[in-house]
Amino acid sequence: MVRWCKAALAEVGGSVQLSLRIVTEAESAELNGRFRGRAGPTNVLSFPYGDGHPGKTRFLGDIVICAPLVKAQAAAAHRPEDAHWAHLLIHGILHLQGFDHETDQDARVMEARETRILEGLGFADPYR
Repeated sequence: MVRWCKAALAEVGGSVQLSLRIVTEAESAELNGRFRGRAGPTNVLSFPYGDGHPGKTRFLGDIVICAPLVKAQAAAAHRPEDAHWAHLLIHGILHLQGFDHETDQDARVMEARETRILEGLGFADPYR
């Protein structure tokens, strides 16, 4: 996972930190409802910290990944589980960097970046 994080953070200058929490479906659903107003669990949530943090190391924010969903989604898509973990972690880190997929154009930019990072790590394009 460290290698995946470093790849997703390669273009970020300076020293950064983030937190990663692996949760159950129940906790994912609770967080998804509380912070996004959506019912049920989701595979990944990102909580950017904000404009930065004083000092030498910048804290980007928090990423929450629902382990049971990662396993189920990878199996349903006939993808290796580690490839799906890498994709979701990179996806979350890009959200912490300000990328999103709210518009079609934003989605194209974010997906292209995810694909480039994943392919650089030896994983297939997750959108094919």
